[in-house]
Amino acid sequence: VQLQAYGGGLVQPGGSLRLSCVASGNVFSINTMGWYRQAPGNQREMVADIGRGGSALYADPVKGRFTISRDNDKNAVFLQMNNLKPEDTAVYFCYCYARPKLWLPQRDYWGQGTEVTVSS
Repeated sequence: VQLQAYGGGLVQPGGSLRLSCVASGNVFSINTMGWYRQAPGNQREMVADIGRGGSALYADPVKGRFTISRDNDKNAVFLQMNNLKPEDTAVYFCYCYARPKLWLPQRDYWGQGTEVTVSS
C-alpha cells in the first residue's frame, strides 16, 4: 500500500487549505484513514481520523475548523482545513490501517507528508 499526499502550501492566518491523500498499490481493504502532523521540535500528533463508515474523530485543537472525509471507491481521504492558525504549521502525514491482500494482516501505512505553513 502506497499513500500519496498533496495539497499543502503557504497560507495566511484565517485561510483554508484542502489536503488529499490516495492509497494505491496492493489494497484489498482499508479500515481507518486519517491525518497526523508534526511541527518542528514536536512529536507527531493525531489530527483526525475517519472510519470506513464515516465516523470521525478530531483532536481538540482542530475541532470546528477541520473536516475529514473519505471516498472509499477511490481509496482517498481528505482534510479540509479552515480558519488556519500559525500553530497549525507542520508537516501533515496521511495514514491508513489497511489489508494489502486477503491473507495478510492489517497494519498501518504512512504517506510521505505534505508541508503546511501558516504565516502572514
